[in-house]
Amino acid sequence: MSSEDRDALRFLHDRFGLDDRSLTRALDTTLERQVDYADLFFEYTTQDSVTLEEGLVKSGDRHVSQGVGVRAQVGERQGYAHSDQVTVESLQLAASTARAISQASGTPRAVAVRAGAPAHDLYPVSCAPTDVPVDRKVALLGEIDRLARRLDPRVKQVMASVVSEHRTVLMAGSDGTLVGDIRPLVRLNVQVIASDRAGTRREIGYQGSGGRFDLDRLFEPDTWEFVVREAVRLATLNLEAEPCPAGTMNVVLGPGWPGILLHEAIGHGLEGDFNRKQTSAFSGRLGERVAADGVTVIDDGTLKARRGSLNVDDEGTATQRTVLIENGILCGYLQDRINARLMGMSPTGNGRRESYAHLPMPRMTNTFMLAGEEEPEDILRSVKNGIYAASFGGGQVDITSGKFVFSANEAYRIEDGRLGAPLRGATLIGNGPDVLTRVTRIGNDLALDRGVGTCGKDGQSVPVGVGLPTIRIDDLTVGGTQG
Repeated sequence: MSSEDRDALRFLHDRFGLDDRSLTRALDTTLERQVDYADLFFEYTTQDSVTLEEGLVKSGDRHVSQGVGVRAQVGERQGYAHSDQVTVESLQLAASTARAISQASGTPRAVAVRAGAPAHDLYPVSCAPTDVPVDRKVALLGEIDRLARRLDPRVKQVMASVVSEHRTVLMAGSDGTLVGDIRPLVRLNVQVIASDRAGTRREIGYQGSGGRFDLDRLFEPDTWEFVVREAVRLATLNLEAEPCPAGTMNVVLGPGWPGILLHEAIGHGLEGDFNRKQTSAFSGRLGERVAADGVTVIDDGTLKARRGSLNVDDEGTATQRTVLIENGILCGYLQDRINARLMGMSPTGNGRRESYAHLPMPRMTNTFMLAGEEEPEDILRSVKNGIYAASFGGGQVDITSGKFVFSANEAYRIEDGRLGAPLRGATLIGNGPDVLTRVTRIGNDLALDRGVGTCGKDGQSVPVGVGLPTIRIDDLTVGGTQG
């Protein structure tokens, strides 16, 4: 049994009085009628946040959630019940409810849980981030406010927050799996509002940093000062931005956070549930070319300390590095247990859920395109007239058609192979299965985002990571701004 398993099981036993016998009895209750699979998901999470606005720390909160979810699967049907009371009695009741919802019948079978294989150890921390004294967080926010205002007199408002989470989970399955995990998560957010000297125009700049590591890393000047300087730079840059032209043009995406376009336009369409149901634009296309030569897309949940990484997913499956597209050829989907079983494939460690109150589903972890061999400067010089998008804000994607619209919050003209004036209101419009076929040049500067990604799907939010090298995409539709 790994240290994560032992610590999680010991914690739950000490807090709720649960042991191997209790887990086995609950699974036996779920299996009183024949089911394909049943599991239990226990969770105890502590979250806290401290927020600064208008020069004052205006709010601080601490939230504790706990509960257990019980699932029974029969064919494509899933019965799920959960309770925020973690007792032997509530566990038995939830198990009976999940079994009934699945409407299974047949011969019961017994199960005994056992320790799983040792998991990864991707995020060891010396101290739970929620145990760090709040006065240290308050002091950091004060320094952030002072630095932002000192950097530029046009900064009129500073909003910042330090968010910490410490989550203990334990998964027990009818196949005998018993896997635990203890998951830290921290995030620093800084947003500034800048106004021009006439007071007629205001712009927002945002930057953040985070991951699964000791909170002390956020207190290092190299971390938080960079975040503040970037937020101020973006806000003041956009004060000078020109309206973006519209039309079909060549677009260069910068490294790092622009990988969010890859996540939304491509990644969701490669999740197993959409493909099993034939609702994805990538359904039934394994082995086909879906991207240009040189384009390789990876989902990797095993990157150390990254926001999207997990030792095991929320079904107890070890995370892994999954190649989705290799040199332009579609070669894999992201799978949880039920979709993998129904599609005759193997789980990939991508079964994720927001909390014990939610069913798991296939979700991304850290999704990125591998680097090529070209220098970023050469890619920029290859474009006579176009757009350079360094960062994105919001976007919308239709999974079935693959159509997407993304807004850039930092973009520039490209004129004769050089960066020109900053632009506001730039939107990229395209189709997921088509956009990767338009990639003509790939840089050697792969970068991952700074640990701020959150993905929404079917009402559930989970932390994720994205990444991209500098790439050139030809003949992409750009929506602009008037005036």
